[in-house]
Amino acid sequence: MIIIPAVDIKDGKCVRLKQGRLDKETVFAEDPSAVAQKWADAGARLIHVIDLDGAFAKCPQNTVAIQKILERIQVPIQVGGGIRNQETIEKYLNMGVKRVILGTEAVRQAKLVNEACRHFPNQIVLGLDARNGYVAIDGWIHTTRVRAIELAKQFESSGLAAINFTDIHRDGMQSGLNIKEIQSLAEAIDVPVVASGGVSKIDDLRKLLPLESIGVIGVIVGKALYCGTLDFKAASEILGSKR
Repeated sequence: MIIIPAVDIKDGKCVRLKQGRLDKETVFAEDPSAVAQKWADAGARLIHVIDLDGAFAKCPQNTVAIQKILERIQVPIQVGGGIRNQETIEKYLNMGVKRVILGTEAVRQAKLVNEACRHFPNQIVLGLDARNGYVAIDGWIHTTRVRAIELAKQFESSGLAAINFTDIHRDGMQSGLNIKEIQSLAEAIDVPVVASGGVSKIDDLRKLLPLESIGVIGVIVGKALYCGTLDFKAASEILGSKR
């Protein structure tokens, strides 16, 4: 299991939001590429990059900042936020992005996800963001009546690289991971699962570790790393991902 640092970009800066709310923004750095370099130097094996402006605008808004990250570090990155068509997927992969995250379009354009998985095997990630068990889309603004686990099952045989599962109520709140929901998802499907939302301290990771045996391969962490309640190297050692 690996720890995956999150670099969320808004207006070209590295920020964190609480529960995805724009009015709950904290700016942590002016240069996202410098932050990505920090995590690369610390030993990160994958970095999670989200174009927050893109998620709300429904098309990429921070490609310049993402390009700077790619030019600065050698560590693979996965990118999400505002990716709504094949052209954007290809653009990011051609830039050097390792994996592209599709969330909203999994609800609206299932065909796009299936075709992307076919054309780019092991490079497409399903971003499964849930509020009370139901999928949220459009930068988490709208909550659908689609259950997260049912959506995951829909794409189980598509060839996804992984599923990123985020409990929105816990995102940025440092209230601990929703272990019960993560376990239910991992037990229901064969696709590797990456947990997200609520990590605060080492104990949260210890609670997650038993789920590795059922397919939980990593955990995305943002605010806890930036606020210092979780040390990246100590977390890596706990999860067994130290280089």
